[in-house]
Amino acid sequence: MGKGRLEAFSDGVIAIIITIMVLELKVPHGATWDTLLPLAPVMLSYVLSFVYVGIYWNNHHHMMHAVSKVNGGVLWANLHLLFWLSLIPFVTGWMGENHFSAIPAAIYGVVLTMSALAYMLLEKVLIRLHGANSALALAVGKERKLWLSLAIYVLGIAVSVLHPWLSVSLYVAVALLWFIPDRRIEIRLSS
Repeated sequence: MGKGRLEAFSDGVIAIIITIMVLELKVPHGATWDTLLPLAPVMLSYVLSFVYVGIYWNNHHHMMHAVSKVNGGVLWANLHLLFWLSLIPFVTGWMGENHFSAIPAAIYGVVLTMSALAYMLLEKVLIRLHGANSALALAVGKERKLWLSLAIYVLGIAVSVLHPWLSVSLYVAVALLWFIPDRRIEIRLSS
């Protein structure tokens, strides 16, 4: 099967996720800086989530350029990823509205963890379809950055009970780790 419909569908879902997140932002009543201050946690959680969705879109885009076909397993693995990404607007709003309190911060970390695991699963299914010597397989290698991210997410979930802001700081650290686009696929495809 060709990959065009999967790419188009994924791009559409990700665009809707971002749209839902921005629609959740409420306009303040007033025109002073003081009216913006209570919205700071909501805005910070939005920016963090926007960056995360952007990172997933960017990496998904690169991954799809490294493959030539999809099958039923890939379609389901991609839907699994999109499911977890579609929960980001909910946990973003919940965490922001509750000023980064413990349970919303922990659940935010769970959604980030499951999104990362779903991305890893999609990658593995694509590698199985294309082979161990495919451009994707050779580009991603051992996935040290992904495993490190998962460890930091789990740590963030664990510390959220006592220090929710520390857990959010750990989630920001992972976003910074991935903010610069992963060039492994680009390098592999250009060689």
